[in-house]
Amino acid sequence: MKVVKFGGSSLASGAQLDKVFHIVTSDPARKAVVVSAPGKRYAEDTKVTDLLIACAEQYLATGSAPELAEAVVERYALIATELQLGQGIIEKIRDDLFTLLEGDKSNPEQYLDAVKASGEDNNAKLIAAYFRYKGVKAEYVNPKDAGLFVTNEPGNAQVLPESYQNLYRLRERDGLIIFPGFFGFSKDGDVITFSRSGSDITGSILANGLQADLYENFTDVDAVYSVNPSFVENPKEISELTYREMRELSYAGFSVFHDEALIPAFRAGIPVQIKNTNNPSAEGTRVVSKRDNTNGPVVGIASDTGFCSIYISKYLMNREIGFGRRALHILEEHGLTYEHVPSGIDDMTIILRQGQMDAATERSVIKRIEEDLHADEVIVEHHLALIMVVGEAMRHNVGTTARAAKALSEAQVNIEMINQGSSEVSMMFGVKEAEERKAVQALYQEFFAGVLIS
Repeated sequence: MKVVKFGGSSLASGAQLDKVFHIVTSDPARKAVVVSAPGKRYAEDTKVTDLLIACAEQYLATGSAPELAEAVVERYALIATELQLGQGIIEKIRDDLFTLLEGDKSNPEQYLDAVKASGEDNNAKLIAAYFRYKGVKAEYVNPKDAGLFVTNEPGNAQVLPESYQNLYRLRERDGLIIFPGFFGFSKDGDVITFSRSGSDITGSILANGLQADLYENFTDVDAVYSVNPSFVENPKEISELTYREMRELSYAGFSVFHDEALIPAFRAGIPVQIKNTNNPSAEGTRVVSKRDNTNGPVVGIASDTGFCSIYISKYLMNREIGFGRRALHILEEHGLTYEHVPSGIDDMTIILRQGQMDAATERSVIKRIEEDLHADEVIVEHHLALIMVVGEAMRHNVGTTARAAKALSEAQVNIEMINQGSSEVSMMFGVKEAEERKAVQALYQEFFAGVLIS
C-alpha cells in the first residue's frame, strides 16, 4: 500500500489535476491521496492559502471581504470548469467557505486556522468529485471522522499518538481515500493547522497510521538536487539519501521538504519517494533510514541566509561554572531561540536567526550579557549565511573538513565560524551573506565536479 501526496503546484489547475488523476490510477497500490490547496499557476500568481489568510484577516478587521472570498471560490470554479464538472461541487465549496467566514470569531487564532485549512479541505472535496466523475471509486475523508487529533496549538499542531491507531482503520475502506493535508482536530473539535507546508506532515502521519509500504511525495522537481540549482547549472541529482541527511538539508534551506515532515514516516521506518508530477517517469529521490554509502562523503550542500552571531569573550570563561547556561538563559528571557553555539576556552559564539531580534532587543541582550556575566567583550555580527555540507559517509572519510576549508580558501571566502556535530552527518560553515553563492559553488566544485548530470 502507498500513500501519495501532491503539493499545491501539482493541483493549481484542471490540467494539473488531470495529471494527478492519471498518476494515482496508474498504480493500484496507491490507496490514500493527501492534497494541498491549489498553489501558483505561474510565478506572479497567488496561492489559495495566501488568499484565505488575507480574507480571514479582513473579516476579523471589518466583518466582510467579498472580493477576496469570491477570488477563492473562482479558483476552484476555474478548475471545475476545465474538468467539465457540474456547478454542484462549486456551490458546496462556496457555502462551506461563507459559513466558515461568517462563523465564530471569538478566538481569532482558531478562526484563522479554520479558514486557512479550508483551502485543503475544499480541494479534497473537488478532487474526490473529479475522480468519481471519471468513474473511479473515491471518497473524501474528513480528518475529524478519520480520528486525526492534534494538540491545541493553532498554526503549530503536533499529532497525538492515538491518531495513528484511528487512521489504521482507514485500511478497511473500499476505493481511494482523498484526504486534505495541513490540519487536524483538537479534542474540543476545533480545526488546528500544522506549521506552514504542513500537508507534507499530514502525508507522513497518514503513511505511518496506515502502515504504508511507501510514502510518495509529488512536487514540481525531478529530484532533490545536491545543491541549489540557482547557484550551479545542472547540479547532480540525489538518487538516495537518509532521513538524517534530508533533515539537515531541509534545515539549511532545501525547500523540497518541510523539515518536520519526515518524522512520522521515519519513526515507522517507511521510505519516502520524491517525484515530479510533471515528469512522473523520472526516478526521483528516495529517502530511507539507511543507505549504502557509495557516492562519496558528501550527498548535498545547502545554505541559508538571515543569521547573526553574538560573540562573547571573557578571560577564564572555562573555569566559571554555569556561564553558558546563564548566557542562554538571557536569550530565553528575551524569547529568542538559538541555532548553534561553537565555543573556545575564553569565548563562545551564539548563532541565531536575526529576524527574531529587533534593535531594541539586541541592545537589551548585549547590556544583560555585559552586566550579568561581566563579559570582557560582546560583539553582534549581522548578515551571516550558514552553509551545511551533509553526508552520512563523512564519518568514514578522513580529510573532508580539510577539503572543504581548502576549497573556501582558494575561492577567497573567509570562514567566520565552523561547527561539526559529533554525529558527523554534517558540518556547518558561517560566511558573510555576500559570499554565500561563491562559497557554495566552490564547495560543489570540490565534492561534485566530474559527476555533473547534463
